[in-house]
Amino acid sequence: MKGWVVRWILNGVALLLTSALIGGIEVKGFLAALFAALVLGIVNAIIRPIIIFLTLPINLITLGLFTLVINGFMLKITSIVVNGFDVRGFWAATIGAIILSLISAVLNALVED
Repeated sequence: MKGWVVRWILNGVALLLTSALIGGIEVKGFLAALFAALVLGIVNAIIRPIIIFLTLPINLITLGLFTLVINGFMLKITSIVVNGFDVRGFWAATIGAIILSLISAVLNALVED
């Protein structure tokens, strides 16, 4: 349980760092980042597998690169749901999702179970 909470906080920090790096992503405070991280985790757990399955032919044709677009779409869905978290534009969402994945991977690698 403790590891989950630490990862949740680290993902909130990753969202703040991503918003600092990408101009089209805006987070209004750490609380908004934590809530966005929670919603993003739920969206990735429930909606993302369905979207991945439905877009499997496109994903196979693009050799998996369409997954980057799907990740950006998940970030955009999160911004629609969460007040204080805004993603403006397709490229901001897609590049933001890539940056967020990289930052989250590095930060989560520091946490032991």
